[in-house]
Amino acid sequence: MEPSAREPLVRKTRSSYRTFTESTSKRLDKEYLRSLHNKRLYLAVFAAVLGNFSFGFALVYPSPVIPALEADPSPALRLNQHTASWFGSVFTLGAAVGGLSAMLLNDRLGRKLSIMFSALPSAVGYALMAGAQGIGMLLLGRVLTGYAGGVTSASIPVYISEISHAGVRGMLGACPQLMAVLGSLVLYALGKYLGLVLDWRWLAVAGEVPVLTMIILLCFMPNSPRFLLSQGKDDEALGSLCWLRGKDTDYAREYEQIKDSVRKQSQRISCAEIKDPFIYKPILIAVGMRFLQQLSGVTCVLVYLQSIFKKTSVILKPEYDAALVGLVRLFSVAIAAVSMDKAGRKVLLFVSAGVMLVSNLTMGLYIHFVPASQNGTIANKTLVSSANLPAEPTNYITLIPLLATMFFIMGYAMGWGPITWLLMSEILPLKARGVASGLCVVVSWLTAFTLTRFFLWVVEVFGLEVPFLFFAVICAGNILFTGCCVPETKGRSLEQIEAFFRTGRRSFMR
Repeated sequence: MEPSAREPLVRKTRSSYRTFTESTSKRLDKEYLRSLHNKRLYLAVFAAVLGNFSFGFALVYPSPVIPALEADPSPALRLNQHTASWFGSVFTLGAAVGGLSAMLLNDRLGRKLSIMFSALPSAVGYALMAGAQGIGMLLLGRVLTGYAGGVTSASIPVYISEISHAGVRGMLGACPQLMAVLGSLVLYALGKYLGLVLDWRWLAVAGEVPVLTMIILLCFMPNSPRFLLSQGKDDEALGSLCWLRGKDTDYAREYEQIKDSVRKQSQRISCAEIKDPFIYKPILIAVGMRFLQQLSGVTCVLVYLQSIFKKTSVILKPEYDAALVGLVRLFSVAIAAVSMDKAGRKVLLFVSAGVMLVSNLTMGLYIHFVPASQNGTIANKTLVSSANLPAEPTNYITLIPLLATMFFIMGYAMGWGPITWLLMSEILPLKARGVASGLCVVVSWLTAFTLTRFFLWVVEVFGLEVPFLFFAVICAGNILFTGCCVPETKGRSLEQIEAFFRTGRRSFMR
């Protein structure tokens, strides 16, 4: 057959295989953009991530407060090395318990109500710290705010991933970490400027504001359509998705896809099903990432940040150093949020782990090889009771630990900070998502508690360089784990990701 004769046949054949006509494709593209830009979705995400703001605020609360309590005139409130280590670490123990309870709350109450429930222990915890008359009240307040943080850590990423449009799920999935960083930065700023006129108690009072704002806004937000479908509330789920995507969009088609996925996983997970690679592989990946994230040392650095800077006698004042690190962290998470849906998750994880590796190695080698007479450290043996350290170091070589810490936080905030939370909510199968997300948080915060509880002891016995060199080794392991175990989920729907783990066929991820 001549080419000219075949040409009409080819055109006819191509048109017969078209999924949509040109006019239908344009209509779907417009609907896609309308659902992508629906402002209600972003309002729901903002309401939820206020819980992460409170979490970030509470996590680093000891950073400016420990130095103030070490010099407190009241013996009942004055901290020594032992009580300071408990004050810094007991938050993570509460967070582990919160993650454990979230395993039940997420499936019983739902994601939204679990987040709202966390406001109660958070508000009580801040009130206890604001009115503390002894160390016991301070520790109890830290446990309660930690418990609330554990619940929100397990619930907010799952809620956001289940309500988000696939086209912006990466960006919105980075918002919890972004708000946690913003909360930490606000705490550092208030610790510096509020401390000039008021005492540390007002920091706890300030922590009540985002908690109360969150619970008020969430009263007007919908629950996750996937959770509602799993509870048999089909009409409510359809209304929720309509609210999140907009009436003038093809939300009904997305609703049918979600409903089909939920129908396949309608039963609760059983012990026998855990042996299924579809179940255990994503759970192991999510738990492994949370474990390695904490072993990289980020919680220790954030909790004892000002004490570390005092210890290494950085040329700037520790309060300014902490605020500067907070700004770098905020800027880096913003970069990750913008680039996550473009560059992909794995690329950012590789870059993040590499930067953290170099930073921790630099910090450890600096402390080990630079003489104490030059870096300003005193015997390299303790982080607390640092009031006697030189107030104004003048050696510019002490900028090295500041820069190393800034790059470490930047690396963490660009990848292993936000992406571990996002991937946890993306790859976990729906029928195990509530329980498995709680398990991830439990593992994460038990690891963080162990590290923060014994960090000061390791520094006292072995020196400050030892934990940083250990963190560097872990970061090298993070690179290997990313390359061998972590799938790329950029631009994939939650149903596509589940199909990949169910079948092992990468074609489902394309």
